Amino acid sequence: MLQDAIATVAELAVQRHAASATRLHEFANAGLLMSYLSSQTAIARRAAAYVDKVLKGASAGDLPVEQPTVFDLAVNVKTLEALGLTIPPSVKPLVTERIQ
Repeated sequence: MLQDAIATVAELAVQRHAASATRLHEFANAGLLMSYLSSQTAIARRAAAYVDKVLKGASAGDLPVEQPTVFDLAVNVKTLEALGLTIPPSVKPLVTERIQ
């Protein structure tokens, strides 16, 4: 059911030539132009390091809050072409996934 809604949103965006970005990767897979979000792999690794510190006796309240530093940028190439857009040269190195 949710997949149908995601596909409908993506289809409508392309029909209306809307360059759309989201933080949900599923939308880019369904046809939205791009998704940009913090790397879930990097967050899991940092979480594991925090768990390790707590298990070794550190107080969770004493651990610093961290901001994400690694991000994933996925671009749907089919949508990019349908909208007649190109990825600027300065952005190309940031693309971590090209969705066909």
